[in-house]
Amino acid sequence: MNILIDELPEAIEIGGQAYAIHSDFRTALRILMAFEDNDLANLEKHLVLIQNLYQERPAESNQAFEAGIKFLNLGEESEDDDSPRVYSFSKDANLIFAAFRQTHGIDLATTELHWWMFLALFMDLGADTAFCNLVSLRKRVKTGKATKEERQAAREMGEAFQLPEVDTRSLAEREAEAEFMRLLGSAKG
Repeated sequence: MNILIDELPEAIEIGGQAYAIHSDFRTALRILMAFEDNDLANLEKHLVLIQNLYQERPAESNQAFEAGIKFLNLGEESEDDDSPRVYSFSKDANLIFAAFRQTHGIDLATTELHWWMFLALFMDLGADTAFCNLVSLRKRVKTGKATKEERQAAREMGEAFQLPEVDTRSLAEREAEAEFMRLLGSAKG
């Protein structure tokens, strides 16, 4: 698919049937923010995607989830990415909002954008924005390429610099850890 010449998708085909989707960037951001939420189990995150993305719930949930992830990935298959996480749509929301305004003159509060258009513009936010400067600093620190002064600046930023780790464990793994900690606590007492 070429964003310059092809129509952007407003439906996803699953099992030979087209399902209309909510393609606005706000829907995609809600889904991605749910994926960042460590209080939600993986099954809950899957449900958030299906309930928010599709206008009518597809019969085959697993295929719907996989197709939804592909849509969020600009129509590309999902790949395991080992690069460090350097931004969060939840934590950096204000900076992203300001960067869109500064770089593209777009007020995200009042505009309608397809998710794929939003991502194209997001990937081209100006290097002189506070958001891009923060992302660049996070990347240099996480890859070990930051100078001593940059590492000090990151420490001074404190909470604004830090990104919460996303817990990708299954519900069973979380419950097993909670039970282990409970048993460990009762053994000490």
